[in-house]
Amino acid sequence: MANIGFIGLGIMGKSMAGHLIQGGHTVFLQTRSGVPNDLVALGGIACATPMEAAKRAEMIITMLPDTPDVEKVLFGANGVTAGIQNTGDNPQIRRTIIDMSTISPLATREFAARINELGHDYVDAPVSGGDVGAQNAALTIMVGADEAVFNTVKPVFELMGKQVTLIGENGAGQICKIANQIIVALTIEAVGEALLFVSKSGADPEKVRQALMGGFAGSRVLEVHGERMINRRFDPGFRIELQQKDLDIVLASASALGISLPNTATAHELYNACIAHGGAKWDNSAIVRMLEKLANHEIKKKTE
Repeated sequence: MANIGFIGLGIMGKSMAGHLIQGGHTVFLQTRSGVPNDLVALGGIACATPMEAAKRAEMIITMLPDTPDVEKVLFGANGVTAGIQNTGDNPQIRRTIIDMSTISPLATREFAARINELGHDYVDAPVSGGDVGAQNAALTIMVGADEAVFNTVKPVFELMGKQVTLIGENGAGQICKIANQIIVALTIEAVGEALLFVSKSGADPEKVRQALMGGFAGSRVLEVHGERMINRRFDPGFRIELQQKDLDIVLASASALGISLPNTATAHELYNACIAHGGAKWDNSAIVRMLEKLANHEIKKKTE
C-alpha cells in the first residue's frame, strides 16, 4: 500500500479519493474548500496545504479545474514542489506527481519537464466518465507517462477506473482527452438537436430515445444526457463552465496546430450562450436549453 496525496476534492475528486482510501492506501487529502468529514471518517488524513500533503506522500494526485489551478498547486507557495523538496529524514525519495485534471497539453509537457528537473516523475492522466463514473470507480483514464512509471501507478488507477490506457509520453494523455471532449461535446449537442426535433414533431422523445438506444445511434451520451434533457435534470454532473474550459483548450490547441474544428467551435458558442444565461453551474447536457431558445420550443414528454 502507498502513501498518496490527493489534492482537489470536487464532484469527481471526492469519489476518486474515497476509492483509494477504501483500497487500503493511506491518503493525505487537501482541497481549498476544506476536506469533507466523510472522507476523514473513512480514514483519510486532512492536510492544510498541498505542500503538507506532498511532503507526506510518495504519489501526489491533483484533480483540479484548469491549467492555472494545477500550476499554482504544483509550483506556488506552499505547493507540491515545496513539499517534495523538503522531505525531512529522506530527502532523496523519488516522488510521482499525477495530474488527473483536464488541462493544456503544452502546459502539461512544461510541468513534466519542471518536475523531472527536480528528480521526480510526472504522469498526466485525465479522466472521462463524469460524476457517475467517479462514484462507481468506472472512469476511463488516459495516461501520458514513461512506461515504467505507468506500470508502477496502474494499480492505483485501477481502483478508480475500468479502462486504463497508456497513450504515450507526457502530454499524450491530455491530447487523448481533447479528442474525447470533441466527441462528447458534439454528441451532446447532436442528441439535443435530435430530441428537440422529435418533441417539436409531436412524437414521444422518451420512446424515441429508447428505440435509438438499440441502434447505431445508441451511445452513453444518449443514455445519460438524453434522459437528463427529457426529464429536465440539469444539476451537475459535469458543469458547463468546465465543458467550456475544455473546449477553450481544444480550440487553442487546434489553432496552434493550424487546423479548423468548425463544429466544435459551434458547440463552444452554445456553451458560451448558456453561461450568458446564468448556466455556468448547469450540467453540460443543458446545452439543449440554447437549442430550445432558438426553436422557441422546450422538449416535452408525449404524456405532458
